[in-house]
Amino acid sequence: MLCAFFSIGSPYFLSVDNLMTIALQTAVIGIMAIGVTYVIITAGIDLSLGSVMAFSGVCAGIAATSGIPLAISIMIGIAAATACGMVSGALVTKAGIPPFIATLGLMMSVRGLNMVLTDGRAIYFLDYPVFRMLAHGKLFDVIPYPVIYLAVVAFIAAYILRRTVFGRYIYAVGSNEEAARLSGINVQRVKLMVYTFCGLLTGIAGLILAARLNSGQPSAGVSYELEAIAAVVIGGTSLAGGIGTIGGTVIGAFIMSVLKNGLNLMGVSQFWQMVATGAVVVAAVYLDNLRKRSV
Repeated sequence: MLCAFFSIGSPYFLSVDNLMTIALQTAVIGIMAIGVTYVIITAGIDLSLGSVMAFSGVCAGIAATSGIPLAISIMIGIAAATACGMVSGALVTKAGIPPFIATLGLMMSVRGLNMVLTDGRAIYFLDYPVFRMLAHGKLFDVIPYPVIYLAVVAFIAAYILRRTVFGRYIYAVGSNEEAARLSGINVQRVKLMVYTFCGLLTGIAGLILAARLNSGQPSAGVSYELEAIAAVVIGGTSLAGGIGTIGGTVIGAFIMSVLKNGLNLMGVSQFWQMVATGAVVVAAVYLDNLRKRSV
């Protein structure tokens, strides 16, 4: 419906370049949203995504400017974000802190750590022009590399969720944690692995963003966690846990990007775009609730 509306409103919407732009804009949020889908299916939440993705870029930038090879610097950035996810999981499972509070505290702490490590300044990858190609390169000069990353991540995540025992454990924990525990599932381990996996994907998204900016920005990723969670909810994942698919999340991420892109092409003010985005989130959840009641 959105695509039909915007194709009528703007003759440029269905151009190949614009569609590739939409796909490129979706890649970062989409990869993050896939990670947090796992968390939300277990009835959890992760508010630290934006800070953690900036942390991965900052850590990779510090490593690269210290003379460490680029490939290892990238791995350091991803490992740093994965460690943040592990910390979130430990706070939730071992310390017994509610996910909202645990990840909110981590969000503020990691954002502050980004500023401390960089003194509030960006770290540029000036000596590594190849780093920009990770985000700006195109397959056959048409498909941006980040879109390929999103497709690969989505396929792997969907396979794990639907075709493996661990995926069934995730749904079981989200549907009824006590029943899952009584059936022999190690609930704490599942939750820890889910938050760690979310941190891993957030690190990948953070490095894609850093490659687009050619720098590790300590202030990057502000409000990205809200966009990722919105994409997950629009995609049909229940905040109560136990329900959700990776395909739905990817569609939700594209809905967000299509909405922003279409409104830009139509010359709508950014302030009204925020209003429209919020309305679409509410409408999507309401329509999904109506669908579930009718089944």
